[in-house]
Amino acid sequence: MPANFLHGVEVITLSQGPRPVQVVKSAVIALVGVAPNEFGKNQLILVQNDNDIANFGKQVPGFNIPQALAQIFAQGGATVLVVNTFDLATNSTQVTDEVQAVSGGKAKLAFAPLNTVTIKTSGDVAVTWVLGTDYTIDAYGNFVALTSVVTDGSYKFTYKKLNGASVNAAQIIGTVDGGTEARTGSKCWALAKNLFGFNPKILIAPGYSSLATVATEMLAVAPTYRAVALLDAPAGTTVATAISNRGIASSSNFNTSSKRAFLLFPYLKAFDEATNSNVDFPYSSFMAGVIAANDIANGYWFSPSNLEIKGIVGAERTITAGLNDANSQANLLNEKGITTIFNAFGTGIRTWGNRSAAWPTVTSPDNFLAVQRTADVVHESMENAVLQFMDQPIQPALIDQIRETGNEFIRALVGRGALVAGSRVEFPADLNTPDQIALGRLTYNLIMMPPVPAERITIQSFIDINILKNLLAA
Repeated sequence: MPANFLHGVEVITLSQGPRPVQVVKSAVIALVGVAPNEFGKNQLILVQNDNDIANFGKQVPGFNIPQALAQIFAQGGATVLVVNTFDLATNSTQVTDEVQAVSGGKAKLAFAPLNTVTIKTSGDVAVTWVLGTDYTIDAYGNFVALTSVVTDGSYKFTYKKLNGASVNAAQIIGTVDGGTEARTGSKCWALAKNLFGFNPKILIAPGYSSLATVATEMLAVAPTYRAVALLDAPAGTTVATAISNRGIASSSNFNTSSKRAFLLFPYLKAFDEATNSNVDFPYSSFMAGVIAANDIANGYWFSPSNLEIKGIVGAERTITAGLNDANSQANLLNEKGITTIFNAFGTGIRTWGNRSAAWPTVTSPDNFLAVQRTADVVHESMENAVLQFMDQPIQPALIDQIRETGNEFIRALVGRGALVAGSRVEFPADLNTPDQIALGRLTYNLIMMPPVPAERITIQSFIDINILKNLLAA
């Protein structure tokens, strides 16, 4: 406290004027699924580089996390919050005495082994070979002899393999223990703000988001994080079925008008190191990477449409596309609120679609994914900025500080192109009456307009015979 008596000069520092607004992170992906180890089981793990990715093991068939991480980071930078729900005890099946022939010092197990492999001779005698010295078995089940101690012949291998059917929607969604508050599955996403200081903005569950129950849960929590949920059509879906799944008779995950649902079709084809071939993968992991990389390179107000997808060699099925063809499959899908791909001569395979599942039910600008995501970032950033003013005495200076803090932030966004000029924060007198202020309530209007993507460009062509006059003039 100031001294009661002072014979001299003092300076008292008072906080005046607007405060800087910290923009929330937008390129944050939340991923839930299974990895071929129990690393970080039912914990929220931060992944930002190759070393972090390696913790989740090899890209073993049936496990979505390692593949999804590789596909995300192939697009560029991102921050990924991963929940691995794999449990060896409940998600595996015992393979006992699988007979394989070691020929030329090599053999291939029928499945990827998830634990230590025990080996016996055909006469049920345990071998004395030393793993890592005499032989190796990699994550894909490839057996290779390292020394002459290992001889060719028929042997019995015992190990555990993935039981894919045991990984169900309930496991992916997860639970919250009423007593301990321990969380599993996607319920771990709620810990992000406390653990890392930011919420996820892009929710994916590749291979599982096509399940209606998983999609429903993702859409239920998306508003809490101000996030969008990327929902895949099931593998093998046709164009006609993808469109019909938007209908009232459908029980599909596509039957939604949520402005936080981004519907993706079809699966994309990429190299699979386990089988050394090109196989189909869910679109959502690629799209999540595209959105995050686009946020970092351009800004969250840029649409993720019409961007080349890296690391793919094709798609599950051909989607016809033409810039001036309203009846092409790509356009028909977009017309129904489904994002697809565009592939023409020399373009590469590109993301194609601006709108959330709110279209065509909702025609307001926030059915554009970029508009909704921009609004989300602005809203959360403003909320965080206003925290510092909470519970202070209501005075004219406080009212002005809050308004100008918002307007300074808005002006910066207008300058960057994230908002259209004219966006502003106002303190309306009609909403801030004496009785409302007496209750400790201040109300501000945030009036803004993010830029909408140039989805349709029309060129009007005219044949003007008057131009022929130039011939006569010449």
